This record gives sequence, structure tokens and C-alpha cells, in this order.
Amino acid sequence: MAAPLPARLDDPVMLRFLARLLGLFFMAGGFVALVYDGARSIANNGPRITSLSDVIALLFKDKAGALQTGVEGAAPWLWHVLGLPLTLAPVSLVGLVLGAVLLWLGQPGREPIGFLTRP
Repeated sequence: MAAPLPARLDDPVMLRFLARLLGLFFMAGGFVALVYDGARSIANNGPRITSLSDVIALLFKDKAGALQTGVEGAAPWLWHVLGLPLTLAPVSLVGLVLGAVLLWLGQPGREPIGFLTRP
């Protein structure tokens, strides 16, 4: 008996699975960041929020400045309209919203209403 063929990456079922998996990881990361910020706020007796620019600077130490200069070199308005507000956003909010969008995109298609499924 032959083994089943592996699913291809361009298969819609596989793409939905990857979108849901990444969505759950982003949602979990956003929740962890929210708990972390809450614990820091309680410990410091004042609100402490981790921005996305802090996380980018922590993960990509050398390339964080190059990102801004690269975007400003290509389209200066894009950095001021989209880049700057996004990097100042709380990382927990970005993770939760991105996770929710990926979960929404990864849901299976709905069956049409009013069509016969049996001959």
C-alpha cells in the first residue's frame, strides 16, 4: 500500500492551516506581551507599555535603523503615514490584531445557502 502524498504548500487547505497556526502564535504572543506589560505596570506603580519599535530594536539590533532609512529612501511619506504609527503601537495590540486577522483569513469557506448538495 502506497503512502499518501504530502500536501503541497499551494494547497488552499494547507494555506488555511498555516494562517490559523500563525494567527494562534500571534494571538498567544500578544497575550503574553499584555501580561508582561501588566506585570511591569504593577511593579513600577504606573503604566508601562512595550512598543513595537522596542521589540524590533531588541530582535534586530543592527538592522532596526536600516529599516527606517530604507523605507524613507523609497517613499518618505510611507514612513510618516504607516511606519511611524505602527512602530509606536503597543506590541500586544499588534499581536492580537494580526492574530485575529490571520485566524479570520484561515477559516474554512462557508457553504452557499440555497444550493442543493445532493442530486
